[in-house]
Amino acid sequence: MSLIAKCFLKKRSYFLTQVQIGRSFSTGDAPLHGNPLGHLLPTPMMPPFAFNMHATTILAVRKNGKVAVVGDGQVTRGSEVAKSNAVKVRRIGAEGTIISGFAGSTADCLALRERLETKLEEHPGQLTRACVELAKEWRTEKYLRRLEAVMLVVDKDVSLTITGNGDVMEPTDGIIAIGSGGSYALAAARALVDGPLEAMEICEKAMNIAAEMCVYTNKNFVKDSIG
Repeated sequence: MSLIAKCFLKKRSYFLTQVQIGRSFSTGDAPLHGNPLGHLLPTPMMPPFAFNMHATTILAVRKNGKVAVVGDGQVTRGSEVAKSNAVKVRRIGAEGTIISGFAGSTADCLALRERLETKLEEHPGQLTRACVELAKEWRTEKYLRRLEAVMLVVDKDVSLTITGNGDVMEPTDGIIAIGSGGSYALAAARALVDGPLEAMEICEKAMNIAAEMCVYTNKNFVKDSIG
């Protein structure tokens, strides 16, 4: 076989592999060649930011001693809307004084919420420390590193985002947004926060804007507040 023919077959094999990976990502099929992350590998058909996006929107706004959290209810499976009234914002902690919101796969979100509740039992009344301990565990434990989720937690004093990279972040302006529509909700909330609206009103208006712009976000909102 000539050198040109060998090069052609090699390129053709690579292209077909990339197409298969792209199809696996879009349809949720089993990963290729035993690679558990095969369906998440980048391909020419997928933008590089697609892997950091989670199909939901959760927004938290802190203003005038009050903190409000609003999340949408849409559950997306590929190109299909599987559910429109999911509850992604819940109270956690022994006394229910902490509001949590999640973006990512359902099973992973539930697993992480249980882990955080365990940390809160170990460090009662210390949300920041519990989140730091969870982030350490998430970063170092092999099982947790495979979970695809982002967490948002707030109490009367602090608002935090926890990521799988081991980051625990507190916003400087008291506004947090996560999920695929998070950037839209965050921009809208920041534009409204200096006005006369209260925290919950800002959340509602910003989430309505995000729902109109993000196809993975609907207007079946779950709302909660502290203060």
